[in-house]
Amino acid sequence: MSPCELPALLSSLLLAQAAPAEPSSSEPASPPAAEAEEEPSSSPLESLVSRLKPEGGVDFYYGYNFNRPADGANFIPGTGTTGKRDNAFSINLASLGLSLDPAPVGLHVLVGIGTAMEVVHAAEPVGTAIGPQVWRYLQQASLSYAHGPLTLEAGVYPSHIGLETFQSQANWTYTRSWMGELSPYYQTGLKGTWKFSDAWSAQLHLLNGWQTIGENNRGKALGTQVAYSGDRLSASFNTFIGEEGSGDATGLRLFGDLVATYKVTDAFSVSGTTDVGTQHRPGQDAALWYAAGLNARVQIAKPVAVAARAEVFHDRDGLISGTAQRLVEGTVTLEVKPAEHLVLKLEARHDRSTADVFGGSETTAEGTPVPRRNQTLVVGGATAYF
Repeated sequence: MSPCELPALLSSLLLAQAAPAEPSSSEPASPPAAEAEEEPSSSPLESLVSRLKPEGGVDFYYGYNFNRPADGANFIPGTGTTGKRDNAFSINLASLGLSLDPAPVGLHVLVGIGTAMEVVHAAEPVGTAIGPQVWRYLQQASLSYAHGPLTLEAGVYPSHIGLETFQSQANWTYTRSWMGELSPYYQTGLKGTWKFSDAWSAQLHLLNGWQTIGENNRGKALGTQVAYSGDRLSASFNTFIGEEGSGDATGLRLFGDLVATYKVTDAFSVSGTTDVGTQHRPGQDAALWYAAGLNARVQIAKPVAVAARAEVFHDRDGLISGTAQRLVEGTVTLEVKPAEHLVLKLEARHDRSTADVFGGSETTAEGTPVPRRNQTLVVGGATAYF
């Protein structure tokens, strides 16, 4: 190489080092700036709406009472949250609501109409801003907060007492037991639930009273529950203690309720319930009532099941049912579920009392039904829900 050619070679090498390198074929080129940006996260409002769950249903029935009661009412006054009307097509319950699982805050609002709603609020105390007319459409309205094993709920929410629920499709039979009718379906106050494990839990309730939204005395009530839920056996022991009644009739009520369900096989289950209650009465002996019931359910085929119930309810002093009596009932129910959210039930039921409490076809001079000691019902119900 001649001396004249050396500067030109050095200049060429320097220019080659300064030029940007071409991307390797094994490394993809960087994406455009617009593609590299993350998608914007949903707003808090959008997240809340996505968690809301609508719910509701329509429970339609026809009932026939062989007593042919003159007033068209089945069961005893203040009861009959299913199949209340005789010889009539009727809506037992049409409900609509929204729920939000606590994460950590939740809510549950459910309203309804129908004969069940009229019956269940009939005993609400009447006063300023309280009474059956004020709350007649309300099934549930509660707020909840969850943190670890603790869940708090405040407002109007389902009772912790008993085997049966207010929704017909969730029960083995269509009509409800006397223990269900004569104990709370709902309660108002504050509930704390603590989960010890997947199987064991406990509840503590501070309540206005025994199935009341309004308050009619200065006292409050306490409720408790200890519950176990296993693969085959589920059981709970529930209590209530509080002042009930108003004025001079106020007295301390003590109540205990034991419920157990056992899945004998995948197709056959049994359940048992026993209740006992007592209430102080000023100037009188304490009132006493107790009851026991046995239920069984057999899944014959995937859409077809048969359930049966036998029960005795002894109201020694008439405090709970309105008449000193012993009620005995037997029920057989055929259930067909032709679709996922449709339940059809056909039921035969016989009730007997030691007192004349059921409506008859004959009337007194005042036009009220002459009572009888028994009634036999056939009820068909259809419930569609979501």
